[in-house]
Amino acid sequence: MTSSRHRPRHLLPALVLLIAAAGCATADDGASAAVPSPDAKVAGLCQNLDLALPPTVDGLKRADPSPASKLTAGWGNPVIILRCGVERPAEMDDPAADGVEVDGVGWQLLERDDGAFRFTTTLREAYVEVTVPKERAEGGMAPLVDLAPAVKKAIPEGIAS
Repeated sequence: MTSSRHRPRHLLPALVLLIAAAGCATADDGASAAVPSPDAKVAGLCQNLDLALPPTVDGLKRADPSPASKLTAGWGNPVIILRCGVERPAEMDDPAADGVEVDGVGWQLLERDDGAFRFTTTLREAYVEVTVPKERAEGGMAPLVDLAPAVKKAIPEGIAS
C-alpha cells in the first residue's frame, strides 16, 4: 500500500516570501567585518586606537560592524570600515604600489575590483586598514584626514612585525 501526503501548495509561496523578508531584514541591520587576530602587543595598540577614534568620519556617525570588537570600527551606511592589526598586505611588496601621506600618516592605497578603496598604514607598529566603499569613494581622502590624528596618537611610527 502506498501512501502519499499532500501539502497545501498555496502555503509554499508565502513561506518563501517570509524567509526572503527575514533574510533581507538581517542583512540590512549592519555591516560585518573580519576581526584581525594580532599578537598581544599589536592588540594593545589597536585597543588604544579604538579609544582615540573620532565619533564621526567624513561627516558620518560611528556605526561599528559586527561582530563587535575593539579591533574594528565603522562609520555610515554603506559603511567605511577600519580594521586594526591586519596582516601586512602582499601589495606592499610591489615597488610600483601607490601610496599617499595624509596629515603625517603614510597609507598604501589599492583600488579593489568592486570600485572600493583599501588604505593600509605604512611605517607604523601596527597595520591599520580602512576600506572606503565605492559609494563613498568620491569623498577622496576625507576619511583618512579624520582618522590620521587617532592613528598618530595610538600607533607609533615604526615597522610592524
